[in-house]
Amino acid sequence: MTETAETTADIPPFRYTATLAGEIEARWQQRWDERGTFHAPNPAGPLADPAHPRFNAEKLYLMDMFPYPSGAGLHVGHPLGFIGTDCFGRYQRMAGRNVLHTMGFDSFGLPAEQYAVQTGQHPRTTTEQNIERYRQQLRMLGLGHDQRRSVATTDVEFYRWTQWIFLQIFNSWYDTDAGRARPIAELIAEFASGQRGTPDGRAWAELSEVERRGIVDDYRLAYISEAPVNWCPGLGTVLANEEITADGRSERGNFPVFKRNLRQWMMRITAYGDRLLADLDLLDWPEPIKLMQRNWIGRSSGAHISFPTEAGAIRVFTTRPDTLFGATYMVLAPEHELVDAMIPAAWPEGTRPAWTGGHATPREAVEAYRKFAAGKTDVERQAEAKEKTGVFVGAFATNPVNGARLPVFIADYVLAGYGTGAIMAVPGQDERDWAFAEVFDLPVIRTVQPPEGFDGKAYTGEGPAVNSGFLDGLDIAEAKARIIEWLESNGHGTGAVTYRLRDWLFSRQRYWGEPFPIVYDSTGLPIALPEEMLPLELPEVADFSPKTFDPEDADSSPETPLSRNREWVEVELDLGDGPKRYTRETNTMPQWAGSCWYELRYLDPTNAQTFADRANEEYWLGPRTPTDAGGADLYVGGVEHAVLHLLYARFWHKVLYDLGHVSSKEPFRRLFNQGYIQAYAYTDPRGAYVPAEEVVERDGRFFRGETEVNREYGKMGKSLRNVVTPDEMCAAYGADTFRVYEMSMGPLEVSRPWETRAVVGSYRFLQRVWRAMIDEHTGELRVVDAPADEKTRRLLHRVIDGVRGDMDALRFNTAIAKLIELTNGLTQLSATPREVAEPLVLMLAPFAPHVAEELWQRLGHADSLAYADFPVADPALLRAESVTYPVQVNGKVRGRVEVPADATEAQVREAALAAVADQLAGRDPRKVIVIPARMVSVVL
Repeated sequence: MTETAETTADIPPFRYTATLAGEIEARWQQRWDERGTFHAPNPAGPLADPAHPRFNAEKLYLMDMFPYPSGAGLHVGHPLGFIGTDCFGRYQRMAGRNVLHTMGFDSFGLPAEQYAVQTGQHPRTTTEQNIERYRQQLRMLGLGHDQRRSVATTDVEFYRWTQWIFLQIFNSWYDTDAGRARPIAELIAEFASGQRGTPDGRAWAELSEVERRGIVDDYRLAYISEAPVNWCPGLGTVLANEEITADGRSERGNFPVFKRNLRQWMMRITAYGDRLLADLDLLDWPEPIKLMQRNWIGRSSGAHISFPTEAGAIRVFTTRPDTLFGATYMVLAPEHELVDAMIPAAWPEGTRPAWTGGHATPREAVEAYRKFAAGKTDVERQAEAKEKTGVFVGAFATNPVNGARLPVFIADYVLAGYGTGAIMAVPGQDERDWAFAEVFDLPVIRTVQPPEGFDGKAYTGEGPAVNSGFLDGLDIAEAKARIIEWLESNGHGTGAVTYRLRDWLFSRQRYWGEPFPIVYDSTGLPIALPEEMLPLELPEVADFSPKTFDPEDADSSPETPLSRNREWVEVELDLGDGPKRYTRETNTMPQWAGSCWYELRYLDPTNAQTFADRANEEYWLGPRTPTDAGGADLYVGGVEHAVLHLLYARFWHKVLYDLGHVSSKEPFRRLFNQGYIQAYAYTDPRGAYVPAEEVVERDGRFFRGETEVNREYGKMGKSLRNVVTPDEMCAAYGADTFRVYEMSMGPLEVSRPWETRAVVGSYRFLQRVWRAMIDEHTGELRVVDAPADEKTRRLLHRVIDGVRGDMDALRFNTAIAKLIELTNGLTQLSATPREVAEPLVLMLAPFAPHVAEELWQRLGHADSLAYADFPVADPALLRAESVTYPVQVNGKVRGRVEVPADATEAQVREAALAAVADQLAGRDPRKVIVIPARMVSVVL
């Protein structure tokens, strides 16, 4: 049984109980809805309201990372950030700002589709039911959202604009000279005018239409690539690098992921690498998040070097071109495009048996090794501790700096999708290369002199160049600069900057996602649908499952659900040159697409002409100063989105900025990562989880019935049988108590354990507030118009000053502590002065808005307090009337003295000496030191 209101029959009839709280909360939620209390007025369009009290006031745009609406609904950990932003928004609204705060739903995703595969129920039906459940729970918590602005990424009118933004990206290219995206039409004009040369030097007019389209498509920010991708048979789809765990498995489902060559849509996010890095300095984000983004982008400077072979040049990128003289072999990814062309019919004379893998021919060896490597995930392939494997391809490359013949191997620790898929191996300076060289008995040449006494293997530290010809004696930085100069002047390479960041894999072989607004003509090249044909809606399909085979089979191939609806796929359209037959794209966009831009749709969700009116975008997101990046004023969410969502959203926003569609360079000016609510879970001797609510503690041990169970600490989840729902808490205590408890548990950014029994403390606090103003037996107001005494008045203004500072800094737990202090002070009074009651109610309102509204009305106010002025402290009442000084004699406190706050130093000195007169025993002190407002030190 939860510890809630009293269960005896003698409860006073007007006590604040869970039942009364429920009645108050339902009434005020209905009233807020009916009156549109939290509607935020736009400066233009249908949501403009010149009569609104905050029309054209200073704005505040608050955002939560919107949730995926799962069927399980919310548990008490989910709304922590939502309640925090609501408290902040309510405070800022009362402080005079126009606050935009709403909630949407990231509603495309695998769970609804997987449920559809299992049950046959359409994902839209499941999704809309889940959204309705979430909306009911969020409303129950009293969140002050502008419901007119709520969106779901699965709304057709929402994904119409997702498709429109995709077309803007598809119809753009990145001009490296200008440092920004430009319309593809401007690129075509440059080719046509001769301002820009074609790849093979022919005039634009000499090229066929197909050749022109092929050249242009290679420049687009959204393009199709036949490239190694992360193929997950268990999910029946490909995944972006960011959707794969450190163990090389899918984030969702924990299935193995393999490299496969597939034709996929890509986003050229790498073009924005430098800007994504540089503009982090403009953002008020936690430094750990910025560091994670910097590391993921992974900017490296070095050189591209070409190593000639009979089949063509092997191009590598290295951050250590100064070690080129130490390259003794080369390693290519098994999937590298040059491998097949390099393989000879027979092993070269003198090939060592260890290099052949026991195969009679190079081709057999390569094919066998490729099959071996394909069965491993990228993480397994790159594991530092694993034994190095590989096979000689039967060919040699030439080291351009000294003409040495370098045997070429394939090995799984080199990945086709990373860098150029090839490395020059310098075992003297690289530990993995040394390990490979040991296995295959390859030579080692040191190019950096280790310190005296070094007896290790590969040396990776600083030192002068050795065994490096014209680089000998130079330090690493000097040697790098010299070798890059040599490579460029001799045509063997160039200095370069590369990124760990890869272009964003944007295709998914799923049904429940945004259809691409793309068709293919007889050439097989992509064509964008005209804007007037948007939205392109998802068609009905008979089977929602992608066709795959064994989840562990790297050779399985995808068949998308959309591809089975041939009437939709094969279509006749008039795209401006008469009716023709086209084939639609049958992949869908990833779940991340909608979350890349939803902050823009919140601004103008009813606009059918554009995703957001420019006046509204400038008002809510525009930069405030010439050096400001703009964006939402506060974005609150979990640290788990540090890379995927935030990086993708920044990229899309920058493209829209380049094309002139938005005024802000960045989508989110300030980022705040809330902590998590964690919980204890319990397992029985079999290791099975048992219901947490059935466990009791006895002498530091835990029991379910008579069976002792093991306690563990971590996440809250249905499978762990430790879920507590906000519905339970609201029923037992009321939503206001639940809100106050979550905000008082600790700093918002810190994770904290959930303890249901501790909720009663917040419940009793609200009961004391109620009791200070309402007679529990008669229901009459206990508030009087008589002035407060000086002590209470000074306490009030000290609390007002502290609460305002706490609210500005999102220190909600300490703000609540101050309100508790003020409330406790009122319990000593026979009646509560109005001059204290009203400010207390207003300060309570952000945390417990329902009971605050009820008390505000009972205090005689007809209007909602949502737009009432937040209290301001009187500076005169913040100054202390007196100051207490500890008085030290020869370093030990021997007395205390209280003096007026404005006492002079001489007066403080005189009072202090009088207070320790017995210690002085008539002696004159050698020195008296007065530290203002702190202490007095007497030295005898």
